[in-house]
Amino acid sequence: MTGIWQAIWEFFYTYFWHPMFTRSGYNAVNTFVYALLFGLGVIYSYKYIIKPLGIKVDERLFLAVTPMVVFGSTVRALVDGGILPENPLILTPGIVFTAFLLIVPAIMADAKLGTYPKVTIAWGSVLALWAIYVWVTHARNWEPYALTLLHTAVSFAVVLAFYRWKPFDRLYLYPTLAHYFDVASTVVAIHYYGYREVHWLENILVNHFGAYFYYPWITVILIVVYYGLKYLVPDEEERRFWYLAVYILGLGPAIRDPAQLVLQL
Repeated sequence: MTGIWQAIWEFFYTYFWHPMFTRSGYNAVNTFVYALLFGLGVIYSYKYIIKPLGIKVDERLFLAVTPMVVFGSTVRALVDGGILPENPLILTPGIVFTAFLLIVPAIMADAKLGTYPKVTIAWGSVLALWAIYVWVTHARNWEPYALTLLHTAVSFAVVLAFYRWKPFDRLYLYPTLAHYFDVASTVVAIHYYGYREVHWLENILVNHFGAYFYYPWITVILIVVYYGLKYLVPDEEERRFWYLAVYILGLGPAIRDPAQLVLQL
């Protein structure tokens, strides 16, 4: 029996625990598991939290969760920068669960008090402002952020021009912009500062085609996800909650990556 537990621990250590502390990146195993957990989290969060509370999935919900995403992403950057100590609760993917546990009581309080989304925004903003303050006071070089914003502005102009020419679901515009912000930060980190892509599939693609390959790659993914959700999730409210999940997936690393660069990691 001891041998079985030892094998389980070695498997967990190799594919989950060790990569979390060494920044060695994602692998096929933990990528699949995290994707599965994320999908289940989206499904059950909508079914047992958002829907029972009667919260409409619209721009207000996107706004409500944004400060908490900023908090979680900035804290993650502070850990990588050595400003905050390494702890499973504030490393990836632990920070995702921590942020979730911090925001759910606020959303529930908002719904019960009839103040939605004021409490959620206020609570998230307090945490985000603290994290931003710590980050700014430890910043060393703002050039990477300027480069990121330049790349972001160009891609945003293209996306908004396309949206005006051929509109799609307005709520999907937010995750689209968030992911192009993420692409900008990733391209700047890899192309200009020699960072390595931590996601196993993207790392292979970048090594073969270069960092700017991210733009067509993410564009294809965003299109596939949009039409996939359109046909696989017929309920409009639930589908829009998936848009929110895609938004968080893009905004998180979009905030974290340039924050790390500013700390000159």
